[in-house]
Parts: sequence; structure tokens; C-alpha cells
Amino acid sequence: MLKIGLTGGIASGKSLVAARLQKLGALLIDADLIARQVVEPGTAGLDRITAAFGSDILDAEGRLDRPKLGSVVFQDPAQREVLNSIVHPLVREKAAAMMAGAGPTDIVVQDIPLLVETGQGSNFHLVVVVDAPEEVRLQRMVDFRAMTTEDAQARMAAQATTSERNAAADVVLANAGDREELLAQVDALWTGRLVPFAENLGQGQRAGRHTGPVLSPANPDWTRQAGVLAARIAAAAPARILAVDHVGSTSVPGLAAKDVIDLQVAVADLETADDIAAQLATAGFPSVPGVNQDTPKPGNPDPAEWQKRFHANADPGRPVNLHVRVAGSAGWRYALLFRDWLRSEPTALAMYEAHKLEIAEAHAGDGHTEGYAEAKEPWFTQVAWPLMDQWAARTGWQPPSYQSSADGKRGQ
Repeated sequence: MLKIGLTGGIASGKSLVAARLQKLGALLIDADLIARQVVEPGTAGLDRITAAFGSDILDAEGRLDRPKLGSVVFQDPAQREVLNSIVHPLVREKAAAMMAGAGPTDIVVQDIPLLVETGQGSNFHLVVVVDAPEEVRLQRMVDFRAMTTEDAQARMAAQATTSERNAAADVVLANAGDREELLAQVDALWTGRLVPFAENLGQGQRAGRHTGPVLSPANPDWTRQAGVLAARIAAAAPARILAVDHVGSTSVPGLAAKDVIDLQVAVADLETADDIAAQLATAGFPSVPGVNQDTPKPGNPDPAEWQKRFHANADPGRPVNLHVRVAGSAGWRYALLFRDWLRSEPTALAMYEAHKLEIAEAHAGDGHTEGYAEAKEPWFTQVAWPLMDQWAARTGWQPPSYQSSADGKRGQ
């Protein structure tokens, strides 16, 4: 199944998006609704809240007086943490039970207001954030929820900031306009990305790529996107993956590149790489058969040192190449050294970019990237290798050492 985490600040329009996705066919798991259910009269959740906050937070019928409780917890972060420690585990338990009942081809949307605050982003194939300017959200709460300005500001202050939420997002739906504009974005997301993503995931296949080697100007957001993806991949097999590193052209600030994120997964051996293939596929990165070897370079020509396992993502909205290599192997070392050399040497970056642009122009009409990649390969061996090897010797560069999966580096 395709798992979507939906979040957004209070009064951002998240509920409207959730309702639309449900209407389009998604299985909706509403954390707010569950949070109400787990504190109904007679539940263990309500008993715990009463024990923590006193019986004064109950109304005359013995139900939770939400406004009264809210006036306490949204003014006191310590009290809010007490409430969250009671409610959040109960919500997650019930949501997991609902998720277990979903079918393999379902698109499951979990509406979680505090998804970012509770660090759940890596549990999903995509995180969708509904975003609206703070002044718009504040006015909505005052106009439509009968809140005072002070109460509204306290609610907003209790949640993640806009920048924190957007930093965790794969998709941001802007809701500064009218209702129809937001719904049009949701419909386009459903048709153009979620449905084909779910189909690819169910069939265990990568998303299709049908464009030639088009180079984009350097995008500062590539680093953030790589970090989000790296955390998701690391969570797929945390006991087996030593590190997930951002490599390739998009990992080098200022370098024009194809809009494809390259990530290197470090593992202990190729047996581990094969063992975690199914877990990576479930996380949205199916294996690509027949791509198990990098081209050997001088200095270590042994083909065994250049073996890998290659995966690509099933998401049509964000192309990703996943290179699973043995930590300490020549191929693993080359990817990290090449990246760090380009990051540190402006002349090397300029030289490589000029080469890329020349090759891309020559293969502009191909409709695929195979010819472009093959044409670049001699440069990596004949030009880049001796220069970067000299740079490593001169600077004392060394690759990272991974002691265990617990202290491995993520998305560098």
C-alpha cells in the first residue's frame, strides 16, 4: 500500500484536503478523530487524563471538556507534553490497527496534525504539508472558530513552525487562495503522482523516465530533499543500513545537474544488500535488475570491488537513484571522494560542469539518458580519477568509518 502522511498547521486547510483525498478514493485515518475516540467516557485514555489533570477537566456529563483542557495545555508546554504522552501512543496504536486492515493497492492517508512534531515523517512514502500564511490562519481561527487572537496565537505557537513543517515535506500544497485552487492542487496530486506511485509500488517497479539528459541549474533544495529521502531509506532497514549518503551531482552545491537525487546506501556486504532489497522496495525503492557493477577505475581495477545493487524509486514525482554498496569497497569510496573533491575544488566543479553540458547537448535528442551516461564514463577514469586521487593525497582526505548502524551518518 501507499502510505501518505498529511499534516499542516491549525487552520491551514488540512481537513479540506483530507476530505478531498478520501472522496477521490483514499483510505483516510484521521488522528484528530481517533484522539477523540480514545478519550471517550469509560476509556483508559480518559482515566489517565483525569488522573493527570484532575476531574475539573470533565463536563457535567463526565466527558472531556476540551476548551477547558486546551486553556491549560496550550499555555504550558510541560502540561502539553503530559497530555501528548497519554494520547499519542493510544492514537498510534489504533491507527496501526486500521492500517493493518488496508489492502495492498490502497492509498492510505494518515491525517496527523503533529506529524512533524512527533517525528513520524519517515514512516510514510510521502509527507504532504498543507501550508497557509500565518496571518491567514490567524484570521480564519478568529473569524470561523470564534477564538480570541490570544488563544489562536497560543495554538499556533504550540505547533511546529512553517519552515519546520515544510522542511519535512515531499509535497507542499499552498492554501493562500480560495477553496477551488486548493482542491485543484489535490486533484492534480492524486492523478499525476499518488495513483501511479501506488501502481508502481504494487507492481514492484520503478517509475518511468522518458526524458533525455536535461540539466537543471543547481537547486539549493536538493540537499533538503536528499535528507528527507535518506531518513526514510535508513528507517526501512535500520539494523542493516550503515549510512545513507547524498552523492552525485545534486550533492554538489552550485553544480548544474539532472534533477535526479543520487543516494548511496552503505552496507556490510553484498549479502546484506540482497537481504534488504525487499525492504527497500516496500519503502518505495524497487531493485533494477542487471545494474550490479560500476566501471572499475585505476588504482583498484578488481571488478569485485565495484559491485553494487541498484534501486530506483517508484514515485513519479521525484526521481531517485539508489546505489547500495559495501562500505569500504572501491565503488563506495569513489562516490564519496568524487563528491568531496568537487565540493572543495571550484576548478574541478567548473571543469566537470563544462563536460556535462557538452555531453548533454550532444545527446539532447536521445529521449533517454543511457547515451549521456556512457559518454561521460571515460572522463571519470581518464580525467577525474588522477586529479581527485592527487587531491585526496594532498589534503589527507579519508572516507568515513562506520562502526555500526546506530552511529552511521545519514544523508551527508
